[in-house]
Amino acid sequence: MTETLTTYKVEDKGLKSGALGFISSTAIGVASTAPAYSLAATLGFVVVLVGVQAPLFVVLAFIPMFLAAWAIKNINAVDPDCGTSFTWAWRAIGPRTGWWAGGWGTIASDFLAMASQSQIAGQYFFLLIGAQSIGANAASVWVLLMGVLWIVVLTWMCYRGIQVSARTQVVLVTIEVIVLVLLAVVALVKVANGSAPVGHIDPSWSWFSPVHIKSFSTLMQGMLLMVFIYWGWDTTTSVNEETREPGRIPGIAGVVSTFILLGTYLLVVLSVQSYAGLGTHGIGLGNPNHVNDVLSVMGNSVFGTGTLGKILTKLLFFMILSSSAATTQTTILPNARTTLSMAFHKALPEIFGRIHPRYKTPTFSTLAFSALSIVFYVGINFLSHGNVISDSVTAATFFVSVYLGISAAACAWHFRGTIHAGFRTFFSNVVVAGLATVFLFGLLIYNVILYGHADQSYVEVNLPLLGNVGTTELIGVATALLGFAAMFYCRFTKPQFFRDRSMRYGPSLTEAGEVVQQGESEFGPI
Repeated sequence: MTETLTTYKVEDKGLKSGALGFISSTAIGVASTAPAYSLAATLGFVVVLVGVQAPLFVVLAFIPMFLAAWAIKNINAVDPDCGTSFTWAWRAIGPRTGWWAGGWGTIASDFLAMASQSQIAGQYFFLLIGAQSIGANAASVWVLLMGVLWIVVLTWMCYRGIQVSARTQVVLVTIEVIVLVLLAVVALVKVANGSAPVGHIDPSWSWFSPVHIKSFSTLMQGMLLMVFIYWGWDTTTSVNEETREPGRIPGIAGVVSTFILLGTYLLVVLSVQSYAGLGTHGIGLGNPNHVNDVLSVMGNSVFGTGTLGKILTKLLFFMILSSSAATTQTTILPNARTTLSMAFHKALPEIFGRIHPRYKTPTFSTLAFSALSIVFYVGINFLSHGNVISDSVTAATFFVSVYLGISAAACAWHFRGTIHAGFRTFFSNVVVAGLATVFLFGLLIYNVILYGHADQSYVEVNLPLLGNVGTTELIGVATALLGFAAMFYCRFTKPQFFRDRSMRYGPSLTEAGEVVQQGESEFGPI
């Protein structure tokens, strides 16, 4: 008989199928990374660490993200379940791995990042309206209230329907990319015609030379920072059951999103670095006064102080505000669908699987995640004047590596049987996924070791027996342990999920139309 790749029919969970197309899916993927917010918050730290080699790290960080996107495209093609990492890791490797690494990894990364995204949105609202003194204070009560209000508004939009969210994302991400490109082009023109400020530097091919990287430690720390700015494109597969051709379009949209991000980031980083220079004064990227926001201070300088320049500068503020708001919205979407899928497959209480009869969106999953995010944001906002929020978003990178890495591993394991199907098929499905797994878990291991040093975090706490501990590592470990506790609770309350082997992946090649069920091992089919 003719052999084909096994395809698993996804059961209807009540979501609105066919609501999204390729453009809206790609817009969600790009918006989820928040390009403007990510560049504004990260580029200064990257330049301080690696100097003029920042453009090189844009390319280097793209490599593991592209490999992961390709692997996820392939595994989504045969199993387009909105549970994504949870479902793929469960079926390929085992229920405990799927629950914790796939499911909890997704939940934890989204949860820990929400506070930072909301805080940035709150700050830029006040900067946009000219309330500089409020916007400059991240821990301000007014910023907190505005951040909470953003969560509420965006939760309502997610609750009202996927199409409402998608249309909003298309508009916001279009404005965002246009303004970023405009900023980059104007800056490069001024560098070329000699009207850039003192301290600017001419672009050079040496910026892409790896021989100037100071050390392996510098390489890994730079990669950690730059990988963060790519994170989020996988939201395209989280809404796969609401997308036309769920096995094809979401995966392709995710891959296309990474290329759009690569082009945007390269253009902006090259132009901003060339225009502003690396100086420690004024708009120089090495100025410690704005190392955590390098874009907003460039508006008047790049666009000028005339009427048009003021309008474009305000638009720059709006762009960063909309970017952080968009990524807040697209953080709610995948989390709600992960917990919906987990409930549907009996891995979480049934209440997480409730769907609105009219809007076709997860109800309890959406509202519960947002409510807990507000509680977490309010709680840590008052700790160390909000610096813990910076450590919490760093801790989120631990779990990003976990769930993306386990997704790639699930792809490689599922398609292992394609070794006899030709080099091209095996390379695309197994080798690429395996490389993504090695990259991501390598970054995870280095991340854990690096932030094991308390001085790497913004805040240190003194614990009995342990001494000084950085809150990045503390939050990461506490979140991991909380996930294990939740998993063991579900292990006793939902034993059927952990015992049922009928939905495990069989060999990647089967007779046409047949789904093979086999295996009793946590580590895959026997």
